[in-house]
Amino acid sequence: MPRDVLVLGVVAFFVMVGFGVVVPVLPVYVASFGVGYVEVGAVVSAFALLRFVTSPFCARLIDWWGERVVLAVGIGIVALSSGLVGIASSYVEVLLLRGAGGIGSAMFTVSAMTLLLGSTPSTLRGRAVGFYQGGFLIGGMAGPAVGGVLAAISLTAPFFFYAGTLAVAGLVGVILLRPRTRDVGPNAPVDVVPFRVVLRDTRFRVAVVANFANGWTSLGVRSALVPLLVVDVLHGEPAWTGIAFAIAAVAQTLALAPAGKFVDTVGRKPAIIGAYAVAAVTVLGIAFAPNIVVLTVLLAVYGVAAAFMGTAPAAALGDATAGAKGGRPVATFSMASDFGAIVGPLVAGWLVDTASFPLAFGVAAVFLLASSAFAVKMPRELRTSE
Repeated sequence: MPRDVLVLGVVAFFVMVGFGVVVPVLPVYVASFGVGYVEVGAVVSAFALLRFVTSPFCARLIDWWGERVVLAVGIGIVALSSGLVGIASSYVEVLLLRGAGGIGSAMFTVSAMTLLLGSTPSTLRGRAVGFYQGGFLIGGMAGPAVGGVLAAISLTAPFFFYAGTLAVAGLVGVILLRPRTRDVGPNAPVDVVPFRVVLRDTRFRVAVVANFANGWTSLGVRSALVPLLVVDVLHGEPAWTGIAFAIAAVAQTLALAPAGKFVDTVGRKPAIIGAYAVAAVTVLGIAFAPNIVVLTVLLAVYGVAAAFMGTAPAAALGDATAGAKGGRPVATFSMASDFGAIVGPLVAGWLVDTASFPLAFGVAAVFLLASSAFAVKMPRELRTSE
């Protein structure tokens, strides 16, 4: 693996340890201000909304400053805003601070993925993305469990912990990633492959649609509703959510290496078709889980599918953008996920308030199935057997 890929995996680990600590606590913490499901979903959506608004500008920031600086500044913004959430005194403050964190998150996400795809050959791209995702998921194995323990002590402690792990991640990026410079003057080289050509590539379109469905379900509906499902329907403690998410993270991590090799050798197309279909069935079943054990099993199955869902679309994106420079394709790809994460929690929260949990999860399943069907249009791939 290229050095930058290895460093990004370490950065991702520290980011996810902190994020995993916050996930089980955030919906419950927001609800402690006396608000309803829609308001809880709005906090999750605010983070994604600011990510979405900021992403188009990240490509230009990368051209000016380079990936390393944009990554470090972005992580610093998320760290500061997360620490301030822990001392917030009102729902409005939490909403605004989580939104501010989304700005930094967009900077980190776009710069990291641009650097990752740009430094990896096609034959290793699936495994490189898998390694990068593995950094997130290894952190995710510890994060939710630690978050459950910290939540038993205080609902604000996880946010301070998150700020600390982000500070470490930013330092690692600044020290170990290679500095890069961009020429944006009048004599700067143009893209070898124009962005308008990338937009017409079926692989790029499938990647964007799949990332939208993943954002709606994984970053939106699952994160916002599963903690509330555990507490309000299964009548469990918030710590149960942390344990269930940790087990699911283990399953996803164990599946990453096989998923990365499958994507590189068998192909992006069959990986997307199969994984998104399995995820659709599983996410619908989550709404009908009769107890925490069944819920945990379903989350673990979803985690295995998510290993392919996180690897194959990103690899397809890299294939479609090979020869293109800058962060515009990656920013568009990231925005698709953010848009799903913005609308998903709001729609899901409204559906729970007005109808039921099964309907909210059912809508997510429809988007996953649509992504699976759309991937059928991808061209056949010729892969090596290495």
